[in-house]
Amino acid sequence: MAQILLVVMWSSGFIGAELGTRYASADTLLAWRYLAASVVVVLLVRLTRTRVGGPGTPRQALVGLLSQVGYLGGTVTGVGLGVAPGTSALIASLQPLVVASVAGRLLGEHTSAKQRLGLAVGIAGVTLVVANDLGNGDAPAYAYLLVLGGMLALSAGTILERRWRPSRTLLESLAVQTVVSAVAFFTVAGALGHAAPPATAGFWWSVVWVVALSTFGGYGAYTYVVRHRGATTASTLLYLTPPTTMLWAYVMFGDPLTVLGIGGLAVCAVGVALALRRPTADSAVPQR
Repeated sequence: MAQILLVVMWSSGFIGAELGTRYASADTLLAWRYLAASVVVVLLVRLTRTRVGGPGTPRQALVGLLSQVGYLGGTVTGVGLGVAPGTSALIASLQPLVVASVAGRLLGEHTSAKQRLGLAVGIAGVTLVVANDLGNGDAPAYAYLLVLGGMLALSAGTILERRWRPSRTLLESLAVQTVVSAVAFFTVAGALGHAAPPATAGFWWSVVWVVALSTFGGYGAYTYVVRHRGATTASTLLYLTPPTTMLWAYVMFGDPLTVLGIGGLAVCAVGVALALRRPTADSAVPQR
C-alpha cells in the first residue's frame, strides 16, 4: 500500500507545481508550501505530544536540505529557467541508477543482473513517456546542471536516510525536515523579493494540494519506503512517476494520452517489476 501511495502522491507534486506556478513564481510556491506544511506538522506534534529534538536532529535536518530543498529547488528552478519538463523527468530518472550503484557498497543492498536489467528497462520506459517533450526547452546550460544537482541531492538524502536508520518516528523526522526546508525556501524567496503570496484562490488551492498530497503523502510515503523496504526500492518506484503524472495531467488538464506514453507506461511497469525482484535473501544493512 505504501508503495502505491508513493507513486500516486509523488506524481501529484508535478501537477501541484503546474497549478501553483500559474499564479506565482516557483520560489514563492515552495516557500508557502513549506510554511503551510510546517504549521500542520507542528500542530500534529503538539496534538500527539511527540517529542522532537535530540542528537539525531542535525542528521534529519541535512536529509531535509538534500531531499527537499536540494531536489525541489534544483528541479523546479531548472524547469523555470526553460528546461523542458520531459527532459527534467528523464534526468530525474537517473536517480535509481545512482542509488543502486552505491547502495551495494554503502548499504549492503546488492542488485542482481535481472534487477539491473530492470533499471535499464525503466529508463527506456521513461524516455518513451517523455519523448514528445524532449528538446523543447530553451534553457541555459547551467539550468540543466541545476536539475542534475537536484537529482543527486535526492540520491544523497536517500542514501543517508537509509544508512543512518533513525530511530525516531516518521512524524519526528518530517517535523525537522519540513521546518528546516521552510526556513531555507523562505530565505531564498525573501532575498529575491518573492515572499509575498498572490491574493488568488487558485494559488492557495495549489498550496493545499502540494502540502496534503505531495509533502505529507508523497514525501512521507517515500521516507517510509526507504526505511522499511530500502533505498533502491524507493528510488526504483520513481520510474513509475512520469507515466502516473501523464495520467494525472489527462484527468486534471485534459492533456492527450499518446501511443508512446501508453507504451512507456507498460515498459516502465515491466522495468520496475524486474528491478524489484529481490535476490533469494535480503542483504543485511549496516547499523548505525
